[in-house]
Amino acid sequence: MPIHNSEIHSQAQDILDAIAFTPFECCQPISRDFMDIPCRPGVYAIRHRTRGLLYIGKTQNLRGRFKGGHKAFLWAWLDQYLHEDVRIAIQTIPYSKNPALLLELESIILRATEPPYNVKIPMES
Repeated sequence: MPIHNSEIHSQAQDILDAIAFTPFECCQPISRDFMDIPCRPGVYAIRHRTRGLLYIGKTQNLRGRFKGGHKAFLWAWLDQYLHEDVRIAIQTIPYSKNPALLLELESIILRATEPPYNVKIPMES
């Protein structure tokens, strides 16, 4: 059953609220093994204690994303910031079978927040 555009926007807002308004202390601390991050599809936000949202992304496997492609990226950040000032907010989502929906959710969230480390923000056509 197709999901309507208004429903996608509503889901994106719920995810944005979850990752943006979760208290910093409740976000996942960054560790070298990322064992506290689930192996599920989701949207994630790299957050700074005082600077707020730094980066938002989506993935089919949250833990795999951090153990693989974004690992070097995160460690480069740890050189810039105090380790205790950067955490990961995650929101798992049950849409792994629909990558287009994940992309649309990420796009909506990026347009709403414009995190400084997201270089390419998909714009509406």
